[in-house]
Amino acid sequence: MSLLTAAVVLVVGFVSGVVVRWVAGLAAIIALLLVILGVAAPDIGLVNYVIEQYYTGNELLFLAGLLFGIDAKQTKRVVVER
Repeated sequence: MSLLTAAVVLVVGFVSGVVVRWVAGLAAIIALLLVILGVAAPDIGLVNYVIEQYYTGNELLFLAGLLFGIDAKQTKRVVVER
C-alpha cells in the first residue's frame, strides 16, 4: 500500500468519524429502516470496487481515522491547552 492510499483511507475514516458524531442517531434510524426494507446493501459497482481495492485489509487504518474523527473536538482542545 502506498503512502497516498494510507493517507486517503485515514482521511476517509476521519471524515466518517466526524459525520458519525454529528448524525449518529439519524444514521442509526435510517440504517434500521434500510435493513427492514431489505435495501441495506444495493449492488453498486463503484462501491464494490472501492471496498475490494482499498478498504479490505485496511480496516484498522479506517477505524483509526474513524475514532480520531469522533473525538476530534476533545483532541483539539487538549492540544490547544498544551
